[in-house]
Amino acid sequence: MGPKSARVYETIREWINSGKLAPGDKLPSERTLVDELEIGRTALRQVLARLVTEKALEVRDRSSYIVPAGRASVDAVSVTSPGELEPWQIHGERTVYDNPWVQLALVDVEPPGVDRFEHHVVKLHHVSIAAVLDDQDRVLMLWRYRFVPDQWGWELPGGIVDKGEEAKSTALREVEEETGWRPDSLEHVVTYQPMIGMVDSPHEIFVGRGATRVGAPTDAEEAGHIEWVPLSDIPGLMARGDLMGSGTLVALLHVLAARGGSAPTAAR
Repeated sequence: MGPKSARVYETIREWINSGKLAPGDKLPSERTLVDELEIGRTALRQVLARLVTEKALEVRDRSSYIVPAGRASVDAVSVTSPGELEPWQIHGERTVYDNPWVQLALVDVEPPGVDRFEHHVVKLHHVSIAAVLDDQDRVLMLWRYRFVPDQWGWELPGGIVDKGEEAKSTALREVEEETGWRPDSLEHVVTYQPMIGMVDSPHEIFVGRGATRVGAPTDAEEAGHIEWVPLSDIPGLMARGDLMGSGTLVALLHVLAARGGSAPTAAR
């Protein structure tokens, strides 16, 4: 996929992901898209065929395309929140341990109907992680050793969001530093907490397509063996226990769900 086709692909993807094209909406005609997006008809059809393969679009009447009605969106959510319930009361907090990497605190809390007690809270850094895909349905990953679990495995590039830095900028920077590849673009898909009951460490997940090789990795400590891993391998790697880190798992599960990928089966 050339630069112009990649730009059009990302544009239509953004229309779908942002809600500009809602589930059930029909894509503008090919003639309209050719004029609006400044692309040839043959190249446009290649982009549309890829979006159909990824199940981001469906073909109707051979020449029209719609956003699948079953596609996840905020507006399509049927369940409603139960309303505001009584939250825990926080009466105070004291720091037990603090350094630039981790803070441990005891928080004086009072859940509804329960006596007050001190709850351990670990505060870690804000983190960004990126899943970068290419036009062959492969994802950019690193094979690394992690001494805490004493384990080798595949991870997505990512790292700590510096003070005053945007999470997206962190994701772009970390991919380039750790792999030597510069993503063409990244899109935020979810922010989550990996251990919500005791640890405060927001993780932001970004997904993008396309990257340019700019040189060797510059972060020697973080860089490992770098490889474009086929998405078709991800369920098997997951079942085998070769994917490390919640950020890697959340990002890849999102990618597989968005394209209708199969779920992993238990390793035997």
